[in-house]
Amino acid sequence: MNDTTSLPALPDRLSVNPRSPHHVEEVFEHDIGIRLNGKERFDVEEYCISEGWVKIPAHKALDRRGQPLITTVKGKVEAFYR
Repeated sequence: MNDTTSLPALPDRLSVNPRSPHHVEEVFEHDIGIRLNGKERFDVEEYCISEGWVKIPAHKALDRRGQPLITTVKGKVEAFYR
């Protein structure tokens, strides 16, 4: 049973990468979802609700450190707990 009162508030900007200053470990203890323009996305690396963008990895492209290249997609962003 999910009790939404015990869940931490979702931040305006959140990143999956633990090296990012926008990474909040407490949020990732729960299952979260991201909707972009009404469609749920499962490949989001970072989002910002106030600026209206999400960052998703490019398919197989990697940077020189072996991390996936990230592209920015703009639209209406909604974050929620599943």
